[in-house]
Amino acid sequence: MCGITGWVGFDTDLTGRREVLAAMTATMTARGPDAGDLWVSRHAGLGHRRLAVIDPVGGAQPMVCETADGPVVLAYSGETYNHAELRRELVALGYRFRTASDTEVVLTGYRAWGDAVAERLNGMYAFAIWDGRVDRLVLVRDRMGVKPLYLHRTKDGVLFGSEPKAVLANPLFRRRVTTEGLRELAGFTKASGWALWEDLAEVEPGTIVTVDRGGVRERSYWRLRAHPHTDDARTTVETVGGLLADIIRRQVVSDVPWCTLLSGGLDSSAVTALAADEAADGEKVRSYAVDFTGYEETFRPDELRSTPDSPFVREVVAHVGTLHSDILLDPRQLADPALRRAVVAARDLPIGLGDIDMSMLLLFRAIRAEATVALSGEFADEVFGGYPWFHHPAALAAETFPWLAFQNSYTADRGLPLRPGLRRALQLDSYVADQYDEAVAQVDPLDGEDAGAHQMRTASHLHVTRLARALLDRKDRLSMAAGLEVRVPFADHRLVEYVHNVPWALKTIDGRPKGLLCAAVAHRLPRSVVERVKSPYPSSQDEHYVIALQQQTRQLLSDPGSAVLEVFDPGWLRVAATGPAVAVTGAVRTGLERALDFEQWIDLYQPDLVLDHKDS
Repeated sequence: MCGITGWVGFDTDLTGRREVLAAMTATMTARGPDAGDLWVSRHAGLGHRRLAVIDPVGGAQPMVCETADGPVVLAYSGETYNHAELRRELVALGYRFRTASDTEVVLTGYRAWGDAVAERLNGMYAFAIWDGRVDRLVLVRDRMGVKPLYLHRTKDGVLFGSEPKAVLANPLFRRRVTTEGLRELAGFTKASGWALWEDLAEVEPGTIVTVDRGGVRERSYWRLRAHPHTDDARTTVETVGGLLADIIRRQVVSDVPWCTLLSGGLDSSAVTALAADEAADGEKVRSYAVDFTGYEETFRPDELRSTPDSPFVREVVAHVGTLHSDILLDPRQLADPALRRAVVAARDLPIGLGDIDMSMLLLFRAIRAEATVALSGEFADEVFGGYPWFHHPAALAAETFPWLAFQNSYTADRGLPLRPGLRRALQLDSYVADQYDEAVAQVDPLDGEDAGAHQMRTASHLHVTRLARALLDRKDRLSMAAGLEVRVPFADHRLVEYVHNVPWALKTIDGRPKGLLCAAVAHRLPRSVVERVKSPYPSSQDEHYVIALQQQTRQLLSDPGSAVLEVFDPGWLRVAATGPAVAVTGAVRTGLERALDFEQWIDLYQPDLVLDHKDS
């Protein structure tokens, strides 16, 4: 896993701009703490920071192949899980290899097949190839969007990077955020291409971007399509089980220590159990879970969580036999402004998920001391229909994104803490409605499908192409900020394509949420885990954390000239920050978190806020 960045300027001599390219590359150091380098020619420069996972000695980048017609140069981030098969195919075509890295397979694959190499890759990746034979840049992003990639068009080319901060390090980029950028931040629809900053775009998953003197062009090499499902129940369960076994077998391949993230839920437990099946004789898989001091003893069910994780984690550890560690956090740690600042810097966003993001970063830092790669259960709920709103008729029938219709502290009126004038300018209701219409228009119809089946297919499509991408981005940013590579087995495109087209009745075998997944992995798990009700990543319930949020918000309010108060309503914040902590509801707590995130973001990024609103 790595970080990439680059600059192409067809009217610019970049050989004299190495210091700028070096600064852009340096912003990716956390993503690639092991090594870094630049490749610069007259009109193109690529930067790379490396986290060595496959072939630590031979996989240095940018990787260059000199040809008679010019260099072909690759800066690659990610993992290609079928690189061994592709290597054999390329060798049969006459190509020879210098290294054992998957990076060289991708570079050689491009030489053999051009940008169609993307269609042959199984993995998570974002990469850039400068083809000096024809002076063309090729950017490729994986099908699900596991690995991030951002693009800014200049007058004579482009700037790009794994994260916005790489582009922001170039003086050509203007750090401007408008009302339009904030609209998606509050809307939570994961709009296509949105990247907060004006004139910065996220490269869409499953997309190839080519840049040459003729301009910038994009083409999609993959999209989620509808197909008839003809397998019976038994065959469907066996197929899912076989796919999962193959996916895990590929994803435990690593030249550095690896582990699993274990929450005691169905998804992470399945990954852990299947990974244990692939462990070498006599070896135990390492597993890690996050917990808070006193959390299990004082746990109170809330709107999303009915049980603590710890009892289920212990059962899986005993059943599977992992070498397990609990990363125990003091909730007071989560209130440290320096930790919030680190999270905001990792995500490049002024609004996150509060203590969930901060505890996740601490978890990843702790794991990184002992492992470099971790397998996660992320993406299973989107693929198999595990979220509660999949089973809530009103949320499905609401003609909006189901996660917004199913109100909770993270999705309830996200504009509530904002200044009234800004709320009016954002026009969130119409914005969300437009985004919903755009997203639904991407869903393929299927001949003979009744209204109910199409409704569930639509819900699945919205989650895979919208919500999942936001959550994958969060997991990527926070893990890579700690130099930890997190792999996502449930995001394998073969599994996604197959399960997306399984009828809802088969996805919910025995009337159980994620019944199909349960049936495929139940033989490897404790019954209690198979029957456990969905419980998201834990959030601290410690009152002292809320008190700290209120204190920090009051400190923020003590500076009436703070740019934060151009966005957030001082009156709302004052009320939320002065009431008793026990009366602070989930939605109010989330509002405080977002204001404090915004404060750190403004200080870190110094944006030019151009907001077209006035409070009356």
